[in-house]
Amino acid sequence: MTTALLIIDVQQALCAGEYQCFEIDRVIATINDLSQRARDAGVPVVLIQHEEKDGPFVHGADGWRLANGLLTSTKDLRVGKTTGDSFYQTDLGKLLPSEDFERLIICGLQTDYCVNATVRSAHSLGYDIVVARDAHSTVDNGNMSAEDIIAEHNKDFAALTSSVARIDVKPAAEITF
Repeated sequence: MTTALLIIDVQQALCAGEYQCFEIDRVIATINDLSQRARDAGVPVVLIQHEEKDGPFVHGADGWRLANGLLTSTKDLRVGKTTGDSFYQTDLGKLLPSEDFERLIICGLQTDYCVNATVRSAHSLGYDIVVARDAHSTVDNGNMSAEDIIAEHNKDFAALTSSVARIDVKPAAEITF
């Protein structure tokens, strides 16, 4: 089974200041450990960056840049996106064709937006998915705390397993390559 690790939108605008995600330093450290283990195992790491025409995610702006603490490699693949779904109108499906890549490990930001959209899209495309339960985050939304949003999405992701593909939700430390 061929595996890839997707790191979604761990960008400066979501890691500091007004939009800083819940427990971001811990989440980045967890992602760094996960990505290093993937690289050591020869598993492709894909860094996905959101961009918009206005606001903090304008291509090249400080907020668009990958988070200061995120460890990367020159061998990492990079994908830019303009919607929540990392597959929609991007090259991700060409980089990781489902006939060659059966399993995607997914982590990043924000749980209830881009992580959610990408998990659901990948599932509908037939990829088996492992969501790193402790390696995604978001912000409070006015109705729920970030911690509750993360917990709710972890529960929902685990319930998505179907005859098309399976989804496992587990701590990053328990994910094997």
